[in-house]
Amino acid sequence: MLTRKQLELLLFINTRLKEEGVPPSFEEMKDALDLQSKSGVHRLIVALEERGFIHRMPNRARALEVLKLPDSHNPALAKKGGFKPNVIDGNLGKGRPPAPANDGMPRSTYVPMMGRIAAGVPIAAIQDHSANIAIPPEMLGGGEHFALEVKGDSMIDAGIFDGDTVLIRKGETAINGDIVVALVDDEEATLKRLRKKGDSIALEAANAAYETRIFGPDRVRVQGKLVGLLRKYN
Repeated sequence: MLTRKQLELLLFINTRLKEEGVPPSFEEMKDALDLQSKSGVHRLIVALEERGFIHRMPNRARALEVLKLPDSHNPALAKKGGFKPNVIDGNLGKGRPPAPANDGMPRSTYVPMMGRIAAGVPIAAIQDHSANIAIPPEMLGGGEHFALEVKGDSMIDAGIFDGDTVLIRKGETAINGDIVVALVDDEEATLKRLRKKGDSIALEAANAAYETRIFGPDRVRVQGKLVGLLRKYN
């Protein structure tokens, strides 16, 4: 999944290749995306290559090849519907209890599964409510909850692994040390430990292979904090 700028650049490169047979220059990409510098274009190019959407041919100037487009922009998959990034918002509900068991006590409560969250390189903001999953009621406190599938390994030292499902209590506040769903620049969502340092906010990984990212307070919005985790064993 891509950020808005990554997707804009990928589509711009793809369109230029189809129309003219050659990719745009860095200057053209900078102007098309209204970026301040070519270094911003370079970061987007690297991110697209890391995610397998483009390939840079060595020793050739302006040599870019588009390998694939996101499902939402793939004509073969368009009829099935694609990923639609948005911010977690609206009324998620406080969980829908199933019909009581024979003894009159509910065995689980349903909460909405809101897609995937990056525990590693940030991905695009969380997608729409896609399903409901059953959660033991004792895992839920007050407030609204939602679930996310974890992608990546940046939180492994906190016991959170790729493929786990995290249970998040929706909210906009957190204290130092909380593991939160953080929305960066209204377009990237990631699961990280929150640290406040003066007027800055640090999103800290639980894996020495990843750097702590530091932002101004206006760039990060807390969407909720971790309250539980589910894991399947094969």
